[in-house]
Amino acid sequence: MSETGENLLLELYRTMYKIRTYEETLAKIYYEGKSPLFDISAGPIPGELHLSTGQESSAAGVCAHLKPEDGVVGTHRAHNFAIAKGVDLKKMTAEIFGKATGLSAGKGGHMHLFDPNVSFSCSGIVGASFPQGVGIGIAAKMQGKDYVSVAVGGEGAANQGTFHESLNLASLWKLPVIFVIEDNSWGISVPKDASTSVSKISERAKAYGIPGVSIDGKDVMAVYEVAKEAIDRARRGEGPTLIEVKVYRLRGHFEGDPQLYRPKEDLEEAKKNDPVLFAENQLLSKGIVSQEQLEGIKKDITDEINEAIDFARNSPYPEKEEALQNVFAGGE
Repeated sequence: MSETGENLLLELYRTMYKIRTYEETLAKIYYEGKSPLFDISAGPIPGELHLSTGQESSAAGVCAHLKPEDGVVGTHRAHNFAIAKGVDLKKMTAEIFGKATGLSAGKGGHMHLFDPNVSFSCSGIVGASFPQGVGIGIAAKMQGKDYVSVAVGGEGAANQGTFHESLNLASLWKLPVIFVIEDNSWGISVPKDASTSVSKISERAKAYGIPGVSIDGKDVMAVYEVAKEAIDRARRGEGPTLIEVKVYRLRGHFEGDPQLYRPKEDLEEAKKNDPVLFAENQLLSKGIVSQEQLEGIKKDITDEINEAIDFARNSPYPEKEEALQNVFAGGE
């Protein structure tokens, strides 16, 4: 691996480790006040919490090529892309805690994160990212700008009508959109082979006359290379690409999910393909960093995350009178 490649792997590892540590920290906090009886409304983080643990490489490998003006539209499981795109960590954490200092003043929560400063958004609606991503692509083309759009979805979302309509229009108009499918093999509790007619989502690209690529997300460098080609192609005005990243869900669909539907062998297989550990082993085995240097990197990242957590914990909740502000209301 060249010196440039070594530095790149280290930077991608930093991003993945930041995502992993951030979500592991959130998971611990999430269960505060929710035991011995699990109460989803209790604790500092009420409501559902969907973590992207095991899916760090798709975000790190793709977002490494993006500029602030490039749009990313994520899913309900989007902390990985939010962090990789550079969303303000303190404001994002405050939003997840429902605080007034959050990205949307605490009204959106973890599934509805918006940071216009880095052109990031996400939604709790399955398949919503695809038409929104196409919209950003249309805007780029109409403005004659070279920014691109990344629309992210899971393999389950690729069965939605929005997916097919979006690929069709993006192909027809040669829009600068990269469709990224994070295939973690599970649509909530339904295995992919029980819901999807093709073994590879990327095969569907043929129907729309665009490139389709499948890549193993265990190796973040492989994701990086595939994403580079797709993004460069989009910037040249050559249209969209469909990228399917095989990722490995290391936690339940949501926190508190007992995963009774999931065979133990499947989870064990996922652990063997942990992209963060794979990159860490590469860094150490190739002598790119020492164990001591690695621990220093981890400490710096952990300190940054703890600052964001402290900021969120110490921030005020919105006033009750603000509940009806900045929302759409029906009637006359």
